[in-house]
Amino acid sequence: MQIFYRNVLGGREGLIGLAVLAAVVFVVFPLALDGFRLNLVGKYLAYAFVAVGLVLCWGYGGILSLGQGVFFGLGGYCMAMFLKLEASTVEATRIQSTPGIPDFMDWNQLTELPWFWVPFKSFLFTVLAVPVVPMLLALVLGIAMFKRRVGDTYFAIVTQAVALILSVLIIGQQGMTGGVNGITDLKTLLGWDIRTDSARVILYFVNAVLLFACILFGRFLLASKLGKLLVAMRDKEERVRFSGYDVASFKVFVFCVAAMFSAIGGAMFTLQVGFMSPSFVGIVPSIEMVIFAAVGGRLSLLGAVYGTLLVNFGKSYFSESFPQLWLFLMGGLFIAVVMAFPNGLAGLYAQYVRPRLGRWRRGAAVPAGARSTEAA
Repeated sequence: MQIFYRNVLGGREGLIGLAVLAAVVFVVFPLALDGFRLNLVGKYLAYAFVAVGLVLCWGYGGILSLGQGVFFGLGGYCMAMFLKLEASTVEATRIQSTPGIPDFMDWNQLTELPWFWVPFKSFLFTVLAVPVVPMLLALVLGIAMFKRRVGDTYFAIVTQAVALILSVLIIGQQGMTGGVNGITDLKTLLGWDIRTDSARVILYFVNAVLLFACILFGRFLLASKLGKLLVAMRDKEERVRFSGYDVASFKVFVFCVAAMFSAIGGAMFTLQVGFMSPSFVGIVPSIEMVIFAAVGGRLSLLGAVYGTLLVNFGKSYFSESFPQLWLFLMGGLFIAVVMAFPNGLAGLYAQYVRPRLGRWRRGAAVPAGARSTEAA
């Protein structure tokens, strides 16, 4: 129990940080926001899975991936395929030329379900595929790149290329993927209508619980020997390699973990929003996801969540209040953040807030009589 408290919860300070975030996510937001805004926050929290994975991969592992949208999109598409098949029963699609297949396939004159869609009729297979399929792709990319000691800059470029290739592939194969529109009109999950207000509230809480589970798993990894090796590899990779460790295998592992987190976020995004499209797979969303982690602090798992919320709240506010200028305002916000506090919100907390809290605690711990004696 002591090991769990110290390593996973992060001791007293880590537990307080988790409790504050939990209070905000589980109490403040549900009580203060209406159904529409709460669902919007649920979408932001789905993005936070990617930011948490980037803290492990980039902040501690030194692996800058500019293609995390690929894994987010793959997880979302896996879930969307199951939901679309459930909505495409013979009775629901009887007006089509070929009943029993998704509507976009019928529009593109397909007469049968593609082979890779068939397994997604099973919910169990889908739940397994959401993390496994992106992890397999991350495994292949990681082995191909890290075993050949490809540099970080080149790796970032390759991940961008993969994001571009996948988005072009999805758009080009319209009959099998829904093309530029993506997979839309998702209605039920095992017969449960996910479009109702009550369903969206439930999905919001499920999403939040899974996010906290990923944060705790990330803390466990960082507190283990692996976490220390990740930091050592980031700072002095050659020294770790000369010490006898297989640096490439550790990099592949943490890259796969980050891919798994992103995929879970993508699946929850699909459930809450009701569609998935290639607009979440390309280069631009992948770079935005890196910004989420940078704003929150690339060395803080909790900071990544706050950074995601801050950036997306700003994005929504600017787009609603200044529709002509919001892109410029968002760009200015990113530049200001990088210039003012390059270590993100977590660095701002560590530099200004934590020392004051420490002095306040020490002052509160001193008895009143002792303080008066010292003053005298």
